Amino acid sequence: MRSIWNGAISFGLVSIPIKLVNATESHSISFRQIHTEDGGRIRYRKFCELEDREVTQGEIGKGYEDADGSIIPITDEDLSSLPIPTAKTIEIVAFVPADRIDPLQMDAAYYLQASGAPAAKPYTLLREALKRSNKVAIAKFALRGRERLGMLRVVGDAIAMHGLLWPDEVRAPEGVAPDTDVTVRDKELDLADALMDTLGEVDLEDLHDEYREAVEEVIAAKAAGEALPQAPEPAAGGKVLDLMAALENSVRAARESRGEEAGEHAEVKSLPQRKTARAAPKQTGGKKSASTAKKTAAKKTTASAKKSTAKSGQGTKKTASKSTAKKTPAKKTASRKRSA
Repeated sequence: MRSIWNGAISFGLVSIPIKLVNATESHSISFRQIHTEDGGRIRYRKFCELEDREVTQGEIGKGYEDADGSIIPITDEDLSSLPIPTAKTIEIVAFVPADRIDPLQMDAAYYLQASGAPAAKPYTLLREALKRSNKVAIAKFALRGRERLGMLRVVGDAIAMHGLLWPDEVRAPEGVAPDTDVTVRDKELDLADALMDTLGEVDLEDLHDEYREAVEEVIAAKAAGEALPQAPEPAAGGKVLDLMAALENSVRAARESRGEEAGEHAEVKSLPQRKTARAAPKQTGGKKSASTAKKTAAKKTTASAKKSTAKSGQGTKKTASKSTAKKTPAKKTASRKRSA
């Protein structure tokens, strides 16, 4: 891998010569700007506004525009001789637990490569010290025209460095969270937990860029003069009116995608909320007298059914209906006596 920066790690009085190499690479597809009428390339040319002519890359330098509009030329030599210790040094300033670093601060990632045989021993010493302490090193370094913050950690047998944003470069999440009061029920959390458990974990090596693959298919089809691949039908939209139902359907779909049997959905269907909904009509019944009358009628009907067990099924039903019909006037009479 090609190094993008050469310097040293300052670890107290120990200096470790290193090379900085990129730890990541981009696989995104890049496009050129073209003239839509004839397909000609669109190019940007650099002109000097004073001489009104195109200039080469070798004639281009840096300049800082002052408040009054004047330009102050700044050369690479000016920047290389900055009076700061981090100009060519990754200066370790502290060791902290890894969970002290907010992921929002993380920026580009680099590998620190030992530069030459003399760097092998101190490089290994720092690596093993980081391993044993279970901490990360916080460092300051200068790269591409400005001083930066970095975090050093062990990756395999190498030391990696993540560029960090300065704390004042991370915005506070003001106005991002919902500004209305929302109550989340335990049953909804239980279903969310069930969905998380069903989705489970994933091996990040199995994930890939489907958008890039689709773009490559389109490019290949156009180059071969073939029909373009058809986009899948968009999923049906709409507002989620029932959060519980949406969660249940999500759990069911996730289990089906994993090949699990439908019988395993029972624990989602038998939720306490649904039991309460079924039990609700019992709690909103009529008066106690009506309930007592129903229980009495049920007991008498059962007794009548036991006496007529020798008869056929139809006979049992008729006997039960007749006995019930005879007892009805008694109820009405009792009701009249109470009202009197």
